[in-house]
Amino acid sequence: MSAPQQRQAHRFTALESITIPRVMRTVFYMLLIAFLSILAFLIYAPWVQTATGRGAVTTLNPGERNQGITALVPGRIEEWYVRDGSRVKKGDPIVRIADLDPQLVERLQAERGQIKAQLVAAQAALATAQLDERRMRELYEAGLAARRDYEAAQIRVAERQGQVAAAQAALNRADVALARQSSQILRAPRDGFIQSLNAGDASTLVSAGDVLATFVPVSSERVVEIFIDGRDVALVKPGDKARVMFEGWPAVQFSGWPSVAVGTFGGIVIAVDQSAQPDGRFRVLIREDKREKHPWPEERFVRFGAKAQAWVLLETVPVGYEIWRQLNSFPPVLPPGETTPAATK
Repeated sequence: MSAPQQRQAHRFTALESITIPRVMRTVFYMLLIAFLSILAFLIYAPWVQTATGRGAVTTLNPGERNQGITALVPGRIEEWYVRDGSRVKKGDPIVRIADLDPQLVERLQAERGQIKAQLVAAQAALATAQLDERRMRELYEAGLAARRDYEAAQIRVAERQGQVAAAQAALNRADVALARQSSQILRAPRDGFIQSLNAGDASTLVSAGDVLATFVPVSSERVVEIFIDGRDVALVKPGDKARVMFEGWPAVQFSGWPSVAVGTFGGIVIAVDQSAQPDGRFRVLIREDKREKHPWPEERFVRFGAKAQAWVLLETVPVGYEIWRQLNSFPPVLPPGETTPAATK
């Protein structure tokens, strides 16, 4: 300010009284410090990128999944040996089915006996024909029989062999029919539980193939089946670590800082589908990481089919980059040493 201005400034008393309040200065410095802190946090704070998906608990072995106990033959239900929720072991009876014809088994046994007799007769005729063929061959080689007689003996042996084969096939069919009708008791294929009985009580008519009960085997190894977006699936591969949160199990999850998460459990990716589901997502299977300190909850807490959410751990990047990536819907960064197809050209 020049000297004349300074001489005139004392006349403006209102201007001299205007000052910046201390509160505003304090707020300004607080906002400045907060801005610089947030900027430093976005630049230097690490964030673990994740591929997130929801799914359910399942198993790898198809024999350990829910399956139906079906009727092998038509008939009527005679007796149930289980009820809803019953625990069974392999071979335990579940239901007994009686044939609609009570005399069917006896008739099948009689038919089998007749076929057995025919087989014995055909075998005896074959033995006789083979003996005649050997004798005729000896006479033919000695010049005492015509070639036509020797060839006729060979034809009879072939005919008897065909009769024996036909009788044996008929006997096998009779054994199968008798076995199907005789095994009217359906048994548990392995250890498990009877989830529900789908057929009626005694005297209910059933057909072959009808589902009589729903059986849930005891699962030997649980896995989590999740579905992730196609944007992230290219960076998920078998062997990647994951964090799993089960439905009904209290958890506090920080996807970017898995070390401070509470209530989640470790997992390892074991398979990634090569083709998408109808909704465009890809299935990923995650098994329990045995090296983790805390194992997965017991099966009674996390049952087959329970809902789950998992985060596949990828690369570590600054928080600011992750926010920018999410806003622009970009895929996660590639692991070190990997390049995109365009970069290799």
